[in-house]
Amino acid sequence: MKRIAILGSTGSIGRQALDVIARHPERFSVAGLAAGKNATLLREQSARFSPRVVSLAEEDGPGGLLRVATESNPELILAATDGAVAFDAVFAAARRGISIAVANKELVVAAGELLFAAARESGARLLPVDSEHSALFQLLVGEPPERVARLVLTASGGPFWEKSAAEMRDATVEEALAHPTWRMGTKNTIDSATLMNKGLEVIEASRFFGLDGERIDVLIHRTSVAHGFAIFTDGSVKAQLCPPDMRVPIGYALAYPDRLEDSPLWPEVREVDPLAALGAANGSARTSLTFERPDPKRFPCLQLAYEALARGGTAPAVLSAANEIAVHAFLERKLRFDEIADVIAATLEGVAPGELTLDGVRAADRAARAYAASVLQAAGTTSG
Repeated sequence: MKRIAILGSTGSIGRQALDVIARHPERFSVAGLAAGKNATLLREQSARFSPRVVSLAEEDGPGGLLRVATESNPELILAATDGAVAFDAVFAAARRGISIAVANKELVVAAGELLFAAARESGARLLPVDSEHSALFQLLVGEPPERVARLVLTASGGPFWEKSAAEMRDATVEEALAHPTWRMGTKNTIDSATLMNKGLEVIEASRFFGLDGERIDVLIHRTSVAHGFAIFTDGSVKAQLCPPDMRVPIGYALAYPDRLEDSPLWPEVREVDPLAALGAANGSARTSLTFERPDPKRFPCLQLAYEALARGGTAPAVLSAANEIAVHAFLERKLRFDEIADVIAATLEGVAPGELTLDGVRAADRAARAYAASVLQAAGTTSG
């Protein structure tokens, strides 16, 4: 059995990963669990899966994550926390050669170059968990890197895809949180509404697959069935499709290089309706897949991410931190929806580039948060 440690076990990704593990007790065991504040759920998970090491941040501090990552003897760590809290734990695991399934955007966006360098040196394998990056990873298995012309990430478009700029300007928090397809955390849902989530994923894809931003595209695909495309130099295009359920890419990362023998989407492979596998309702006579280009004028956050990627160094860390501050201010109703991008743009321009080290990334994160807060204060509000 493969021994799995989960950093962020009580969050959405952590809970779904444990669901996959519970369905395959012959394949996986739980070596360690780390959570933030949900002590009740962590106790339930611990009683059910009997991990070797358990940590609750409220009681153990950030050192608990490091202990789970390094002392539970895992073969694979699922990094599913938010923000930078698990940076030390994940880097410690990477330096020890432990495989890491990455479901933490901030980790790859802010410190991806450093993390992949550490993994290359130790031989640790980094596996993507986001549905889009999992799709691209699957598409590129066995393909010569020099034959990849472009990669394409798909986006649902969020709740405002069909709204005008004027309608988006005064969008309420409730409207921004009404995602049409996925059920995610609050911050990620707002990122989907601004398309910043896709911008961050462009940066992640660049780190995972070694392509610059000019070779990574985004297309709007409202039904979230096609998760990614690889376009090759001979004109061939490969796509990965499955209904939107995060347990599928989670299961792929946990089982890699194998695939699971069953799916949470249907009980037995032989019963699969081929149209249902492409996102149609069971028994449907037809389905269709449509794609559109994103509108940079209505969704400027996407372009800001491309700009941060092109600048390199600590600019992606600045982008990520400024976005968190701006989104928080919007959620507290202290900032209009269209002003989220303004705060991020001002911070990218105002924070000087720093040294690309882990300490440098942390310093850039702090500087960006302080600068973004000052932008908000100057505009007559505070981010909290």
